[in-house]
Amino acid sequence: MKIVLLSGGSGKRLWPLSNESRSKQFLKVLNNGRGERESMVQRVWRQIAAAGLRDDAVIATGRSQTEMIQSQLGSEVELVVEPERRDTFPAIALAAVYLYSVKGVGLNETCVVMPVDPYVEESFFVKTKELDPALRQSGADLALMGVKPTFPSEKYGYIVPEPEDGAMPDKPFVNVSSFKEKPRQEEAAAMIDRAALWNCGVFAFKLDFLINILIAYELPIQYDELLKQYGRLPKISFDYEIAERSRQIVALPYEGDWKDLGTWNTLTEEIDSPLTGNGTIAGDSRNTHIVNELDIPITLLNLSDVVVAASPDGILVADKAASPLIKEVMKHSEQRPMYEERRWGGYRVLDYLKYPDGTEVLTKRIRVAPGRNLSYQYHELRDEVWTIAAGRGEMVLGGRRFSVKPGDVVKIPRACRHSLRAEAGEELDVIEVQTGSELIEEDIVRLAFDWDEILQICAAEGALALLRHPDGPYGTTS
Repeated sequence: MKIVLLSGGSGKRLWPLSNESRSKQFLKVLNNGRGERESMVQRVWRQIAAAGLRDDAVIATGRSQTEMIQSQLGSEVELVVEPERRDTFPAIALAAVYLYSVKGVGLNETCVVMPVDPYVEESFFVKTKELDPALRQSGADLALMGVKPTFPSEKYGYIVPEPEDGAMPDKPFVNVSSFKEKPRQEEAAAMIDRAALWNCGVFAFKLDFLINILIAYELPIQYDELLKQYGRLPKISFDYEIAERSRQIVALPYEGDWKDLGTWNTLTEEIDSPLTGNGTIAGDSRNTHIVNELDIPITLLNLSDVVVAASPDGILVADKAASPLIKEVMKHSEQRPMYEERRWGGYRVLDYLKYPDGTEVLTKRIRVAPGRNLSYQYHELRDEVWTIAAGRGEMVLGGRRFSVKPGDVVKIPRACRHSLRAEAGEELDVIEVQTGSELIEEDIVRLAFDWDEILQICAAEGALALLRHPDGPYGTTS
């Protein structure tokens, strides 16, 4: 059995902590039981390991989330990366083709697909192991896992079983009649009386089921070729494209806690402290939370049922019951992320200015984790000046290799190739000032990631640079 974890999301529902590159599953606001903060994806990855499933798991995601995942789970995590964002059907199809043509997984193998961020106990992942025998016993196209509802919720989708088709010891699954997405409370209550289940987005299929569908669509079943033709895949959800057209679907009932922590009111129910970060909650304030990523203190007086969330992207003050509306409020916002985690550390935007002549100036604080390095890269639209604020490391710049320490200033002209590595055991802090006509994250050409490979390329370029510029390469330090 193989596990495909889907990691996507636009980062609107938990603004301002979430953004295009840091969706809800990456927010480190949960307690891991040892007094440390962890994200939803870290929690799920830990639980999957405890259930003995990690070696069989891959994560399907988009390019914007790859470095965040590697930062939180480690560089060894196996990723299937969409070349462009399309929807869950293309993402799952790409993962299936990866398992088939790259990993050599047999066509009779069961693939279990699930979100990367459910808030559940370990027993949930143990239960997923029963999807394989449910598929074999039923002969169905798809086997779903559904949560037995505890109340008639209007926020979830429902799996409606065939009439009089309850799960029994010798048949632990039910045959599915239909699906209903976010019904009214009265309708939800009526469906629960018919033994309907919450749809938690977990389902399984035999690998040949999806591979044969791609063949019927005249799409390639080799991974590299499907990457090239990814734009041909219909931009549609797996539910609409496959589930609603399948001839037979069964569902496995799960009795246990399950939550979708997708809004501030549901997330704060699982945050163990009313105050996270710099701030004070005083007076008669009940069921109130502050989640503050800024250095500026927040003080809250005599306000109940409120969430205050602050990050470099902005500040939200909301009644908890109304907090789900933030997705609608922010849906047209194209604000660039002011904070990002990367595989090597992360950065925070400190200041941005645009002058009358069109010149833009952006100031960042860059944090490079001990022993990590930036990619070997260059920019086409901007010059940069780096000031080493703390820590020590090594830099390559325009064919040169040298050490850096606090107080050093490095000038990086546009088109100059460069990289930076922090010493082992020492975090490196850099203040970066960008100047140019258009300061965008896309203005970066990455040439290499591994430090040893970077040094080899730099050595070859350094020899060539000396022949071309005997007085020294471009790019200066002071």
